[in-house]
Amino acid sequence: MLGTLTTQEIDEVLSRNITGRIGCSNAEKMYIVPISFAFNGNYLLAHSREGLKISMMRQHPEVCFQVDEIDDHANWRSVVLWGSYEEITGPRERYYAMKFLVSRLIHQNVSETAGVPEMSGELQQESPAPVIRPVVYRIRIKEKTGRFERR
Repeated sequence: MLGTLTTQEIDEVLSRNITGRIGCSNAEKMYIVPISFAFNGNYLLAHSREGLKISMMRQHPEVCFQVDEIDDHANWRSVVLWGSYEEITGPRERYYAMKFLVSRLIHQNVSETAGVPEMSGELQQESPAPVIRPVVYRIRIKEKTGRFERR
């Protein structure tokens, strides 16, 4: 049976997961890459080092995001949302966004690019070594949809 997820089911999929794919573009090309994220009920929080993705989102802040839960080929849930990239630069808001991200990612087996040790180090008041500060951002959700298949 194919179907459409309710708003509550969409939010549950977003809350259960920490990895999805973000799509961004500039005038020349589309770019889709996996990111680690945390959903707080209103928007997605994420971080990244400076690079192509951040450069593109700064130029064109409208993005698309997608996450899947796949039990098998006949049992899955997929969420797609559209929103706007917003960099978090204020010290207080940045601190709380990083704290929320770390709390969601720290106990997960995440990739090196998720940067949890560096994120945790940044939350310390004093750090013995300089920490490369990632770009912390949110995706302000404008629209979301979800589909599922169950057998």
